[in-house]
Amino acid sequence: MKAKKPILFVTISFVCLSLAPISFYKVKFVNDGDTIVLDSGDRVRYLGIDSPEIDREGGKSEFLAEAARDFNFRLVNGAWVSLEYDQERRDRYGRILAYVFLENGDMVNALLIRKGLAHVLSKAPNVKYRALLLEYQRQAMKKRIGIWSRLSRGNERFYLGNCKSCIFHRPGCPFGRKTDRRNLVRFKSLYDAFWAGYSPCKRCMP
Repeated sequence: MKAKKPILFVTISFVCLSLAPISFYKVKFVNDGDTIVLDSGDRVRYLGIDSPEIDREGGKSEFLAEAARDFNFRLVNGAWVSLEYDQERRDRYGRILAYVFLENGDMVNALLIRKGLAHVLSKAPNVKYRALLLEYQRQAMKKRIGIWSRLSRGNERFYLGNCKSCIFHRPGCPFGRKTDRRNLVRFKSLYDAFWAGYSPCKRCMP
């Protein structure tokens, strides 16, 4: 009988946690495909994903940036959402980092990935849903929908990835060259790098 007590304790604890009230917040504004503003004024950056960038200085936005923003807008603008956190609550810009859920339980981060309107962005230690998001990304890649409809092998003979940061670079990128050999991964194509769940370097833009 004594051996069953810890199991009973864990079961009761789980039930109590599941019955804990969930807080909902109203979305006031949608910045782009992965950032929103709540009624409180707090900005929320979606964890685990990165949507195409919108150029706000008169330049050219990335492919499907507006489509990602519009899809996000239709999902959450004026809606009540709940936030689930990972290891870090805010980024260096003061934004809340969260997995955002609709009232029906759908995770907005995952919906954007499944539509091919964002790619997986793995930033340790916030990797709670990495495996799930990567699986959805691979499904979208297979279907060649959204941003994956234009994905090619790339212009380089190979690409260098850092298994610690999950970022990949062009072979001539100075940041890629600084990667410790123990963390170095080589990809034959852009497709292979994204399939593995790596994100492109913001400097060399592979």
